[in-house]
Amino acid sequence: MRRHLHAEWTKLRTVPGAGWLPFAVVALTVGGSAAAAATVTCPPAGCAYDVPRLSLIGVQLGQAVVAILAVVAISGEYGTGMIRTTLTAMPCRTAVLAAKALLLTGVTLAAGTVAVLGSVLAGRLLLPGNGFTPAHDHPLLSLADAPTLRAAAGSVLYLALIALFSLGVAVAVRDSATAIGVVLGVLYLSSITIYLVQDPDWQRLLYRVSPMNAGLTVQATTGLSTLPLSPWAGLGVLAAWAAAALLGGGLLLRRRDA
Repeated sequence: MRRHLHAEWTKLRTVPGAGWLPFAVVALTVGGSAAAAATVTCPPAGCAYDVPRLSLIGVQLGQAVVAILAVVAISGEYGTGMIRTTLTAMPCRTAVLAAKALLLTGVTLAAGTVAVLGSVLAGRLLLPGNGFTPAHDHPLLSLADAPTLRAAAGSVLYLALIALFSLGVAVAVRDSATAIGVVLGVLYLSSITIYLVQDPDWQRLLYRVSPMNAGLTVQATTGLSTLPLSPWAGLGVLAAWAAAALLGGGLLLRRRDA
């Protein structure tokens, strides 16, 4: 496995454009969170915002770059034909996919941790100036607070699972543009569809199976009893999507010609 990881690391570093994508994850996530924190205000009468979740809203933007990074990690090889060389040098296709998944998870966890910490810091610095103060029942954001820590750690895991889901789709589809379209469509369109349905029961069901809505439930720190899923159960739904995508992609990788 060490040989596989070294090969995949070398390829990921040399893929055109891939090197800047982890930095783009950080920039887009922190930038989106900072913009939200600078825009939303809490009036003197008080407000009912979930402040930790508000400060992590940039994750919804950063996940798009994570998806692109994951797709590039495999589909670029199909586009250039390099995948034939890879599978000739390392015939165990399961090991190749496992190495890609492990490397991608590590890179995403590193970038995601920096991005989430930056988002929490931006919220801590910007939100008090917009009325989110202890006087309005909104203490300063702190990772010493257990719900905030869970929201932050869960957001990092969320990004890693998005990467694995995207990798599985890319292995199955093999074309970069198509894979990115499928991943972003599943994430964002499934999220929007919920609000187009009028029946409350269907809304709850769609929420529970939507990878984005269910997965981001891990960021919630208030009103947990009213949510269709508990935070960790929601992240489990996304984990199921990632596992299914990797399993399907892995089976196709083993059975198809390169």
